[in-house]
Amino acid sequence: MDRPPCGGYNTCVQLYPLKFRPIYKRRIWGGQKLRTVFGKDIPVSEKIGESWELADLPHDKSVVTNGPLAGEAIDSLIKKYPAEIIANKDFSDVFPLLIKFLDAEDILSVQVHPDEKTCRKMGKGEPKTECWYIVSAEKDAVIYKGLKKGVTRDKFAKALAKGEVEDLLIKVPVKAGECHFLPAGTVHAIGPGLLIAEIQTPSDTTYRVFDWNRVEENGKPRPLHIEEAMESIHFDPSGDNLTVTTACRLADCKYFKVDKVRQMPDCRLPFSAGGMKVLIILSGSGEAAGAAADFKAGDTVLVPAGYEGAIQFYSETQYLTVMV
Repeated sequence: MDRPPCGGYNTCVQLYPLKFRPIYKRRIWGGQKLRTVFGKDIPVSEKIGESWELADLPHDKSVVTNGPLAGEAIDSLIKKYPAEIIANKDFSDVFPLLIKFLDAEDILSVQVHPDEKTCRKMGKGEPKTECWYIVSAEKDAVIYKGLKKGVTRDKFAKALAKGEVEDLLIKVPVKAGECHFLPAGTVHAIGPGLLIAEIQTPSDTTYRVFDWNRVEENGKPRPLHIEEAMESIHFDPSGDNLTVTTACRLADCKYFKVDKVRQMPDCRLPFSAGGMKVLIILSGSGEAAGAAADFKAGDTVLVPAGYEGAIQFYSETQYLTVMV
């Protein structure tokens, strides 16, 4: 790995809070809330289901949009300045988070993500654990999170064959402000009418096990991944035991920690060299003083571990702080 010929924070480069160009994903279940709620520049005629705010996957690399490093891709930055950005000796060349906004105008497929053990067993895929912060929810909005008690592999397989899976899933009414933690191996789906901030490990491995018997515009169903999904599902735990919280600390696992923060107008928040933070702005506005990093609702800001400066909030602002 090429690294600067010096050590410590801010000795080679004055890193600053970074903003990135969103990567938009067209989805059959997507809508227009990313434009109407957050003002994102998405095509009016397209069903945009995902905005990848911060990504370092093989075919999707976030690119800086502000300051002297504008135009630099995230993988290039962390190769040059691993300690200054991540401050993690165990860092393994890939940015350790994938940050998204999801707009579910229609229901998502029933799916599952594998854990590390399953990926090793199958010899493919990347493990994925995630949490969903509910930004907004229409009346009677729900998610599906886990299997009901007593659902065995055999019972689930028979329901799949009949196309009758919903009754085996735990249906959870949701509202804005909740955070739902979904460890790898949890069967899940997002219902319609939800705008969600998703924090997850850097993986795009998704095994679609049921798609509500719908078809795409071409009249064909989307591919399913029954074998991989059945191998990945944890049939023992009940979704009743999966974490949901509205407290300040929303999620805490070995991959990431998520806090919800509220700042009052004209508040100045100082930063000193320490751990990297990612700020997901839910409402309000502000800027990182002198860093060409103004932000508003819907923006995601990476505060490097070596940053020593301050963020000024113009108005009452709510945001999620993500740490690894």
